[in-house]
Amino acid sequence: MQRVMGEFTRNKINVETIVVGKCEQVGRSRMVLSVIDRDQANLAVGRLQKLQDVYDARLVEESGQSAYALISTTGGNVGVVGISSQVDEIIERSRPERFVKALNAL
Repeated sequence: MQRVMGEFTRNKINVETIVVGKCEQVGRSRMVLSVIDRDQANLAVGRLQKLQDVYDARLVEESGQSAYALISTTGGNVGVVGISSQVDEIIERSRPERFVKALNAL
């Protein structure tokens, strides 16, 4: 993770969200980064593909994004999964005090 974030820092690319966790391949982790600027995202993907410990790096189009949100409510935490616009709508309707939203984390 330090090498990956080092590439973003060196190129002055602002990362909006980071999600890291186990993936379907044993011994590997999946890291999902959200970057607003498309040109910066393309630059980052090119840099990440050159890193030794990175097996794959790709840009996911906005239309293909899925979203996950963990919403803190008075009854406890609730996980919400769907396309980004659906998750945004649920967050807006429920108006939680706190929430964490991640794109393409699944």
